[in-house]
Amino acid sequence: MSAPHPSRQQAPIAILGGGIGGLVAAIALRKAGREVMVFEQASRFSRVGADINLTPNAVRALDGLGLGGALRETAARPRFRISRMWDTGAETSRLPMADAAEEKYGAPQLTLHRADLLSALEAALPEDAIQLGRRAVEVVEEGDHASIRFADGREERVQALVGADGIHSVARTALHGTEHPRFTGVVAFRAVVPRARLEGQPNLDSFTKWWGPNPHSQIVTFPLNRGEDIFIFATIGQESWRHEGWTQPGSVEELRDLYADYHPEARALLDACDAVLKTALWERDPLPFWSRGHITLLGDAAHPMLPFMAQGACQAVEDGVALARCVQQAPDLPTAFAEYERMRLARTGRIQIGSRQNQWLREGGNADWVYGYDAWSVPLGVPALMEN
Repeated sequence: MSAPHPSRQQAPIAILGGGIGGLVAAIALRKAGREVMVFEQASRFSRVGADINLTPNAVRALDGLGLGGALRETAARPRFRISRMWDTGAETSRLPMADAAEEKYGAPQLTLHRADLLSALEAALPEDAIQLGRRAVEVVEEGDHASIRFADGREERVQALVGADGIHSVARTALHGTEHPRFTGVVAFRAVVPRARLEGQPNLDSFTKWWGPNPHSQIVTFPLNRGEDIFIFATIGQESWRHEGWTQPGSVEELRDLYADYHPEARALLDACDAVLKTALWERDPLPFWSRGHITLLGDAAHPMLPFMAQGACQAVEDGVALARCVQQAPDLPTAFAEYERMRLARTGRIQIGSRQNQWLREGGNADWVYGYDAWSVPLGVPALMEN
């Protein structure tokens, strides 16, 4: 993609949401020569969230934006992707990553703090490309442009609008009407533990998934901060979620009790936790379309995913690159948005369903159709091939 300086003489393409997908799209669109404005509802960027797992498909996309070097400074590079059984500890698959993935896919897997990724994305944009404290309450497609109404009463007329505003997307509502995400009946515990506290435990340099007695139960671990910390993510079934927030402080004692029947090596991971967060997992079904006229969707606004294939953020990164490529080549924005949708809809829908089923690489299999996808070189406007 060429990188002319963005023109300042026309209304910008607006991006609702300053998360990973929205910022990637902004960077890629600016490199394609388009004027972009990101509207983020938060009043400031803060260091929220613990982890981000970038598989080779996402790392390669970010490398194409010139961001890979900064990410590698703080990231870990898991050596393997390992599956183990919850009770016996038996390995059912071991996929080489790190150098092997870089040789095979052109990029490694990187695991890092989410805030480190967001900081790298923010640094790649000028300050005047992001407006904070701008919560959108309505978006409208106006035929030859789009408009946004904000909670503070202000309105913006924009050339087009990309809804990257998450699972409660205002842009999604504009296209599909009011709907609500479903509680999956699954909750997740998250913790970060210093590696030194786990000395003697195996596979601390790898992504390891302990498969539980049912699809709702699992423990996942992988390194962060160049391997100095270990991220722990555990899910379990729960009938309802009655708390006001989606995330709240959890109980370490509850966590340990829920996995008391797991293998001793898995339990040792939980024994090292001194604090956890507990989160409800929510989902939506794949959409029949993402775009209408001068509005399109991206990331969780288009395809919110359960975390069981580690592709939520990765697919948002792919979206941002694919969108910018379509915008650069199409004769107008509605055509670009239609081509982008056609290019991405089937792939993300398949990954949404696969994440819900939670069988990905349980007993090995071919990861190439996910990890080998190159958002910079796949044909524009053509649905992704559905390899196994």
